[in-house]
Amino acid sequence: MEKIESFKTDHTLLEPGLYVSRRDGDIVTYDLRMKKPNTGDLLSNGEIHSFEHMLATYLRNGSIADKVIYVGPMGCQTGFYVLVRMNDNEEFLRCLSAALEKIIEHDGEVFGKSAVECGNYANLDISLAKKTAAEFLDILKKTDVTFRYKG
Repeated sequence: MEKIESFKTDHTLLEPGLYVSRRDGDIVTYDLRMKKPNTGDLLSNGEIHSFEHMLATYLRNGSIADKVIYVGPMGCQTGFYVLVRMNDNEEFLRCLSAALEKIIEHDGEVFGKSAVECGNYANLDISLAKKTAAEFLDILKKTDVTFRYKG
């Protein structure tokens, strides 16, 4: 059975960073790897949920709004996948970084924090979204982002 690049990568060697998981024509799946796999250091449900609401909203309202297809967490709780219709890694990195900055600077509640807009709105916490965004932005600033899995 054919595997995506992230499943071909030795997760015992995988470090937090930004990677291209796959390309399907003009659709790129980015792996926003926020935690080192298999270490027990995972994103909590609150972090995942809060960050997803904020990142998805800011990306869908930014300069690549019409290119964003999907923003969602990995089941392993170590990061997110973002699917976009574009083939410019550097532009995506700039837009992602800008969205992370906006989350950190956000004044107010998590977007969609209401029973009308979300199925588990009580689980949303802006401080968790800001913490998660700040930690990942720090990773991106300290990492030589090549968009390729190592190894």
